[in-house]
Amino acid sequence: MSDTRKIVEVMKLHKVYKDFWGREKVKAVTNLNFDVRQGEIFGLLGPNGAGKTTTIKLLLGLLFPSHGKVTIFNQSPRSIFSKNRLGFLPEESYLYPYQNAEEALNFYAKLFNLPAKVRKKRVNDLIEMVGLDRARKRFIKEYSKGMARRIGIAQALINDPEFIILDEPTSGLDPIGTREIKDLILELKKHGKTILLCSHLLSDVEDVCDRFCILYNGHKICEGDIDTLLENEDVMQVTSKGLDPDRQKRLAHWFAKEGVEVYQLGNKKQRLESFFLQQIEKAREEQMEQQKTKRELKEFVAEVQKDQQPKDVLEQLVAKPVEKEQPKVKEEPAPEVKVEDLIKKEQPKSTEESEVKVEVNQNLIDSLINKKETNNPPK
Repeated sequence: MSDTRKIVEVMKLHKVYKDFWGREKVKAVTNLNFDVRQGEIFGLLGPNGAGKTTTIKLLLGLLFPSHGKVTIFNQSPRSIFSKNRLGFLPEESYLYPYQNAEEALNFYAKLFNLPAKVRKKRVNDLIEMVGLDRARKRFIKEYSKGMARRIGIAQALINDPEFIILDEPTSGLDPIGTREIKDLILELKKHGKTILLCSHLLSDVEDVCDRFCILYNGHKICEGDIDTLLENEDVMQVTSKGLDPDRQKRLAHWFAKEGVEVYQLGNKKQRLESFFLQQIEKAREEQMEQQKTKRELKEFVAEVQKDQQPKDVLEQLVAKPVEKEQPKVKEEPAPEVKVEDLIKKEQPKSTEESEVKVEVNQNLIDSLINKKETNNPPK
């Protein structure tokens, strides 16, 4: 790997923070030297206050070095050429809370002047890649910390960078999300990406990094290949399969006979992460099988109900009632009305009839008066 092109070069880097009067306050980085080679995953490790964040800010061009030199793609970190080929995931994702995933990624894509077609395709691909397809329309303020971390990783990849700086990429993620992000980092490496990984989770660095360096109090205390640095020459590990307890006892007796000190002899334990993921995958498959069975049963019942017909005449009558026919009423023609009858009906009675009626009424009055006088004679 010595012949591989160097993407990042840090040479005799010093960074001193000064107070208002120009006096030295903190020596954040002192005489730091390392390089990141093309196509590798490089880990930057150290406890809090070791100078990791200051080093990343110097690589991004956000700070000026007090002494020394930093180059990215043989250019200054502050040049547009290097920034256009760089992707960065900060320790805390700073995103607009009232944007959704699509709007946020479109916003950052426009900063790189990506064409509309390329921007649309890349946004969709990245949302699916980080597992936020179902939450693409939700506001970012409603995201959990793990979901915000995922959209932050998508934002760091929006410009298809050649060199990616990931600061605590698995912070806030559950074990499944952590495993997916580590798989994503390894997949990016297969596509020729160069990655600088800064993490407090040493298991993540051990799983994905090719080389690493450790900082302490601003100084580099070690750097090298991960397999070489972690190898213990004084301890030999033998891994075998199919050894029953009897064979293990005989093997232990042979080691004792040869004067070899055995620290541990027994069944190898798998890592908790591997066991956890196996159990989750098993439960997921069982749940999918149950859902498949329920779906098939539901489809079967719906098909049976669709094909089922009424069994007898009564069910047919209940299903579709027959309306009774009402008897028809025979309509009789209206009687003819003659104009002469209407004229006779409207004519007034004759004068003779009226006079007779008046005369009869007068005679009745006179008879009543005479009868009253007869009943009351004069005194």
